[in-house]
Amino acid sequence: MFLQVTLIVLAVIAVILVLFFIVVALQPSKFRVERKATIAAPPAVVFGQVNSFHKWNDWSPWAKMDPTAKNSYDGPEAGTGAKFAWEGNNKVGQGKMTIMESSPSKLIRIKLEFLKPFACTNTAEFTFEPEGNRTRITWAMTGEKNFMSKAFCMFMNMDKMVGGDFEKGLASMKSLAEAQAA
Repeated sequence: MFLQVTLIVLAVIAVILVLFFIVVALQPSKFRVERKATIAAPPAVVFGQVNSFHKWNDWSPWAKMDPTAKNSYDGPEAGTGAKFAWEGNNKVGQGKMTIMESSPSKLIRIKLEFLKPFACTNTAEFTFEPEGNRTRITWAMTGEKNFMSKAFCMFMNMDKMVGGDFEKGLASMKSLAEAQAA
């Protein structure tokens, strides 16, 4: 009797695990997190806040999470080829960013490489659209999800995890750019 119950329990666990693996495997393999803001400043002013990593500490929500993070810069001061690396507490982790494309007042595309707490590579993109004397900025991050990421995202929503930080960053950038434009 004990052996039969044990076999039934093991069979049920095996079925549950197989179903879990199937559900995880069927999850989308890509993600996108996006937030937008309208800033009362011309695109060139807003673009300038993003195009130089040296300005990011003024508006980045992660700089506020760990003001003692070790930061380093390499390459040009701004634009394509500019690089930024950080090593901080468990809230900001460790990683590096490289501006891969910089089209003045239109688009900035960044290769975003996380090293800790987990390794992954994503793409961050900022687009700038003029709206009269204002700028509509879109901050997006896209990436691929491997099996472990798919499983993680079943319990933790990437949009909720990162989207709020994007909103804080855009609000800080708005304050800075509007003050600069005034």
